[in-house]
Amino acid sequence: LMITVNYIDHTGVHYKVEASEGETLMSTATNNLVPGIDGDCGGSCACGTCHIIVDKIWANRINDRNSEEISLLQMTPDYEENSRLACQIIVTKDLNGIVVSIPEHQM
Repeated sequence: LMITVNYIDHTGVHYKVEASEGETLMSTATNNLVPGIDGDCGGSCACGTCHIIVDKIWANRINDRNSEEISLLQMTPDYEENSRLACQIIVTKDLNGIVVSIPEHQM
């Protein structure tokens, strides 16, 4: 079962990609060459270079942030209430169609 993920960059360009259940939003982006998500630490919640902003409609369908993720996010220049690290969100069938924005600056 392929799951659609919608990434929107800071200029409004839309990237619609297919993800496999169990992947992270970070690996989905990097595997599909979505610009703006670097994932420098390889997905270990250690760098903040996969900062995304989850559309409010989807915010209650994803897992909660842990304290390590919150600490990294609060250092990012474009921090918002729905900021997340893409490496910390696992793709599930419940996220089919999710919309996330990629801020202009990563850490």
